[in-house]
Amino acid sequence: MRVLLVEDDATLGDGLQVGLRREGFAVEWLQDGLAADAALRTERFAALVLDLGLPRLGGLELLKQLRGRADSTPVLLLTARDHVDDRIRGLDGGADDYVVKPVAIGELAARIRALVRRSQGIAGAELAAAGVTLDPGSRLVRAHGEPVDLSPREFAVLQELLLHAGRVLTRQQLESRLYEWDQSLESNAIEVHVHHLRRKLGPGVITTVRGVGYLVPRPERRVDG
Repeated sequence: MRVLLVEDDATLGDGLQVGLRREGFAVEWLQDGLAADAALRTERFAALVLDLGLPRLGGLELLKQLRGRADSTPVLLLTARDHVDDRIRGLDGGADDYVVKPVAIGELAARIRALVRRSQGIAGAELAAAGVTLDPGSRLVRAHGEPVDLSPREFAVLQELLLHAGRVLTRQQLESRLYEWDQSLESNAIEVHVHHLRRKLGPGVITTVRGVGYLVPRPERRVDG
């Protein structure tokens, strides 16, 4: 999944970008609020990791503008240990969570994953549908109870489809959620990944909606009685 990191400290921003990429995220890193606002107006991100002390447009003002246009992108604040008032204003202003700098990459990644799950109405840690389970934390995938070995990109495609189970995702939507701005890709990259996933997961997991995109069926809800 692709996240937008907005942090003006070059050393910290670079470290967070590298660490989150190792955790499997596609990361766009910007260093001022105006550039971040422009990106958020034109593209969609799974989550926004936002420092508050930004040049040109402060983090709290960026958050205000984001929520003012009814953009529900999950927002995780990066705050200093002694800036309690900023955390309160941020949370009251529409942020979903915060972490105190410095933060362990593992914790930051886990908090982002939790925010994204909640934004999709998913309560549990695992994603599951059509006999497939995916654990974003351990990066373990099982199909009908058996472990499946996926490449990082195959894992990312499957994760997006499971996060949006029951909804059709176009090739363009998948590309925008999985690839960073400076990454080049073949025109049929998504089709190739889906082909490999079908071979590894078996039939009935990923459906092609002709002329539109790809779909993983929404899990059926049990009705007692």
